[in-house]
Amino acid sequence: MASSHRPKKQLRLGAFMRPVSIHTAAWRYPGGTPDANFNLKALIRYAQTLERGRFDAFFMADHLAVLNMPMEALKRSATVTSFDPLTLLPALAMHTERLGLIATASTTFEPAYTIARRFASLDHISDGRAGWNLVTTSNPDAALNFGMDEQMEHAERYARAREFFDVVTGLWDSWADDAFVRDVESGIYFDPAKLHVLNHEGRYLKVRGPLNIARPVQGWPVVVQAGASDAGRQLAAETAEMVFAAGGPIEAGREFYGDVKARAARAGRNPDHIKILPGAFVVVGSSLDEAREKRARLDSLVSYDSGIAALSIAIGQDARKFDPDGPLPEIPDTNASKSGRERVVALARRENLTVRQIAGRLGGYGGLGMLGTPAMIADQMEEWLTTGACDGFNVMFPYLPGGLDDFVDRVVPELQRRGLFRTEYEGRTLRENLGLPRPENRFFAVPAKAAE
Repeated sequence: MASSHRPKKQLRLGAFMRPVSIHTAAWRYPGGTPDANFNLKALIRYAQTLERGRFDAFFMADHLAVLNMPMEALKRSATVTSFDPLTLLPALAMHTERLGLIATASTTFEPAYTIARRFASLDHISDGRAGWNLVTTSNPDAALNFGMDEQMEHAERYARAREFFDVVTGLWDSWADDAFVRDVESGIYFDPAKLHVLNHEGRYLKVRGPLNIARPVQGWPVVVQAGASDAGRQLAAETAEMVFAAGGPIEAGREFYGDVKARAARAGRNPDHIKILPGAFVVVGSSLDEAREKRARLDSLVSYDSGIAALSIAIGQDARKFDPDGPLPEIPDTNASKSGRERVVALARRENLTVRQIAGRLGGYGGLGMLGTPAMIADQMEEWLTTGACDGFNVMFPYLPGGLDDFVDRVVPELQRRGLFRTEYEGRTLRENLGLPRPENRFFAVPAKAAE
């Protein structure tokens, strides 16, 4: 029998900021902050609250286009305007000390050299707290903003992403950690023997290198992914160190967790070095009824126009043509996000939802919801953690600042009381706090001696 003194497995907690809430009506909730997506002072306050709650990271999702939805829905969306993540996060770094700072950047549209340079810069500015959410971008309208007439085919996007990862990490390894000698007396700034020129020529990318910035503080910023399709799972197993999984039934969580960890082991990686965090939409109340009332009030602020647009995006076709009060029809495969379509179809079938009902669910948030008292929410998180369904959660707040304050002030102390969550950060870097090793430099694994 295990010793009672053995430390419990610890939860990892990320905060999904889009850049604020994923819920379409969050900006309308009483006491909320309607302009929070574009309000720097508010975002600084949220980041500082997350750090007070000892969260691992602030994760900012991103879009490279205004969402492709009808104007009747678009005019209701707060996400039409937000900061560029890699412009915002350095500002947040100046107002925090330990909180990880994770940004989305696309492998389909952005140059590998630019991505490598910007994340290396963020890692230095933040003293080692940067994370890169590697995405392939499924929004077809993004292609139109980058000189393409249509989106790259799904499998090809993932093949490009795999090569892109190798190039970016290779660029991060351009310099040995001790390359910059800065010898004032001799006038030698760096040791040429500790510089590697990548000279990459592959199927999708041609990048000479080297990167014109020193190796990141963490070696590499933490690599984060969110794909749930077969291609997405494989890419995550080979490259990711944190996976933002789709929240759903706990059985599906266990299947995903076991599958990705097993794939990582087959790829020669330590499965413990991949932290899997499903999304959890958390509504805190003094009772279950109060939490349900908050959720119902929030969902009542979502229009059908917004819901049907969210459904259309998820399934990759216009859902306005469907009978609102009929079942979801058969949905053919498209070039949009495969995992998103599969989740919607499974939800509709599992709960026998009409198109109107599933649109209402997606217009708010259709994934894993945790409602109740702090103890009830802690019970659910503990069950997921201890039964092999997750390593923690990517927490989604229903509205800001109230939903965030409720979690930090009420749920975090309950998790700490149970020994499931830290009371102090383990280190200064995101890797230290996640329990991840610092990668060795692939070109300078054993430091070369300085030239004599």
